[in-house]
Amino acid sequence: MKLFMRFFTIIHALMALLFTCSALMLIAIAARVGATAATSQWDSTSALSVFEALGLLAGAVVALQIAETVVEEEVIREADVSAPTRVRRFLSRFLVVVIVALAIEGLVATFKALHQDPSQLRYAAWLIASTALLLSSWGVFVHLNRSAEELEPEAMAEAKREDEKLQ
Repeated sequence: MKLFMRFFTIIHALMALLFTCSALMLIAIAARVGATAATSQWDSTSALSVFEALGLLAGAVVALQIAETVVEEEVIREADVSAPTRVRRFLSRFLVVVIVALAIEGLVATFKALHQDPSQLRYAAWLIASTALLLSSWGVFVHLNRSAEELEPEAMAEAKREDEKLQ
């Protein structure tokens, strides 16, 4: 069974590496888009390019955060994500970055729609509304999960002990 679990740890490490490589590629593309915008005429087209670069960077942050979370939770800690405390912490780390990235994408989509095609504003509005719904749902989850955590105080203590592996 240990060999089987080691196999999953290796797969998780490989996935984290691929997420990191993807993030680095997005950063490089964003830098290129930003540099092109900086060296061209500073007009609305350049501004849209800068917003596009911001969207790419938001995606890179999400990819890096996923990589970091996978490494810490699945490779270093080899944690079992079944206790309420661990689930809340794992999802919270992931969702905070996703929500910020989606909010940035919503702003980018809004600016692009305003300057290029106003008929696309409804899609930007849907993205922002969906992001708000995701944020609200996450808040409800955290609130309800706290009640479950109070029933299992030993799970919180175990999660804190696992945190010591990262220091």
